[in-house]
Amino acid sequence: MKKKIIIIISILFLILLSILGLYLNSNNQLENVNIENNSKENDKLKQEEPKIEKNNLVSYNGKLKLNGVDLVNQYNEKIQLKGISTHGLQWYAKYANKEVMRQLRDEWHANVFRIAMYTEENGYIQNKEIKNKVYEIVDYAIDLDIYIIIDWHILSDNNPNIHKTEALEFFGEVSKKYKDIPNVIFEICNEPNGNATWNNDIKPYAIDVIKEIRNNSDGIIIVGTGTWSQDLIDAANSPLEFDNIMYACHFYAGTHTDWLRDRITEARKKIPIFISEWGTSRADGNGGIYLDESLKWINYMNDNNLSWVNWSLADKNESSALLIPNTPTNDISDKYLTESGKFIKEQMKK
Repeated sequence: MKKKIIIIISILFLILLSILGLYLNSNNQLENVNIENNSKENDKLKQEEPKIEKNNLVSYNGKLKLNGVDLVNQYNEKIQLKGISTHGLQWYAKYANKEVMRQLRDEWHANVFRIAMYTEENGYIQNKEIKNKVYEIVDYAIDLDIYIIIDWHILSDNNPNIHKTEALEFFGEVSKKYKDIPNVIFEICNEPNGNATWNNDIKPYAIDVIKEIRNNSDGIIIVGTGTWSQDLIDAANSPLEFDNIMYACHFYAGTHTDWLRDRITEARKKIPIFISEWGTSRADGNGGIYLDESLKWINYMNDNNLSWVNWSLADKNESSALLIPNTPTNDISDKYLTESGKFIKEQMKK
């Protein structure tokens, strides 16, 4: 009797083992099917994900930074920004609209736009509401996938410290508003001039304004240099100790020639340079356009991967203006371009 019970228990145990084996095998098969299905689903999703092809816009290049003296994109690839600057918003804001900016992107191949917000001459200091136009233009640039330079355009107020309090307030606000936006570049003092020097005036001002911006953003900041942004060697000999800082050089082809190119070459051994304003005319904006010298400059900038912004998107009756007088506010096709405008458009498209 005992033997029979043992035999029966053994048989039952074997049956249970068989059932358990079948169950585990079934689960494994189901799991394999699920894995296979998940894998296929993931492959399908990957295929459906939009691929961003390499281009010169923000969607591909993302947040910019510096690698040595070179401006690079999020993949550490060198990038050259090329674009157009407004004239003073208090005079020519009508051309800084989304349709014109779209035409600059699509027909001129611009990937950056510069907002010249004058401080004096009925600019921001006299009319704080002008910042609302700045924000409007920045939002256009974000929608259009291009980079945007917000330029604190000191000029007649030659020393940036004259309106330092207002600059701190403005850049604190704008850097907070756009702190996570890769499109935005800050230019904190357009053209210091007169008796303003790098060590005594510009550098101390820049340190305080950069700190204010860095509370919110680690994006690219362009700092003007002395003598209308030409004293590059002074900055190179005493650079700012922050990351992602570039130094402005401005030139006009009828006034500035080989000597300034030599200065840039020397300065770039130590500091990164951004040509945030240049024109085809003399420095006063007139005197005709100097195409041969302009072409030398363009070749130099392209050969050295220097980003540049041309002056200016205006129908002002001066040689450096890109538009003829009375150009419509939403059409910058060739029939409305000055000789300078046609030249710049052709060069930007190359």
